[in-house]
Amino acid sequence: MKVLGIDIGGSGIKGAPVDLATGELAGPRHRIPTPDPSEPEAVAEVVGQLARHFEWRGAIGCTFPAIVHHRTVLTAANVDDSWIGVDAVTLFERTTGCPVRVLNDADAAGLAEMAFGAGKRRDGVVIMLTFGTGIGTAIFVEGNLLPNTELGHLPLRGRDAELRAAARIREEQKLSWKQWAKRVEEYLHLLEFFFSPDLFIIGGGVSKKQHKFLPYLSTRAEIVPAQLLNEAGIIGAAMSAIELAAPD
Repeated sequence: MKVLGIDIGGSGIKGAPVDLATGELAGPRHRIPTPDPSEPEAVAEVVGQLARHFEWRGAIGCTFPAIVHHRTVLTAANVDDSWIGVDAVTLFERTTGCPVRVLNDADAAGLAEMAFGAGKRRDGVVIMLTFGTGIGTAIFVEGNLLPNTELGHLPLRGRDAELRAAARIREEQKLSWKQWAKRVEEYLHLLEFFFSPDLFIIGGGVSKKQHKFLPYLSTRAEIVPAQLLNEAGIIGAAMSAIELAAPD
């Protein structure tokens, strides 16, 4: 069974068909720059372009970098404010002509890692973290997702944690990997206090450079790098739409 997964990010919108039996991309990824401004109609048109690129007529799963409650976008931390209150499912179904599911981007990455990556066959409490422009989070309890946690906005030293420990901050403030890891570790200890996780999975673009910072991190919970890297969002998006897909 194949589903088209689309990962909507701040700089690019990328997609590929996904084989849900294996969790592997069933074809090359295609990427289109995210419109600026990233208003709903403009982003929806790119989603439609991706569907047409793959000549897709089946189910589509889309990530979105915000809280998505059922069908509706409720926040706009890293996208245009005009998204708040938009029924993203209806919008994307109109531009693609296909049945669509939409979910938070970190939740999608977490679903993929739990099924096919670093969280496979892991029980207990697992927290997936994506470090990029902000900090995305996904919590799993015995394999079940608690959606839209947005723990990157927990207060840390009087401000949102992602304003202190996101990967973007390391670059903007020219922090060494060791300096940045100290901030990340402080954030992980905060999460440990509230959730007592068994496993942290560290994802986002920095997971490709895990050897530069993971050795500096120490928590009671085990810490591992994500395995699916830039494909996690696409795979998780496709997984979210499995109920819409017809058998091959």
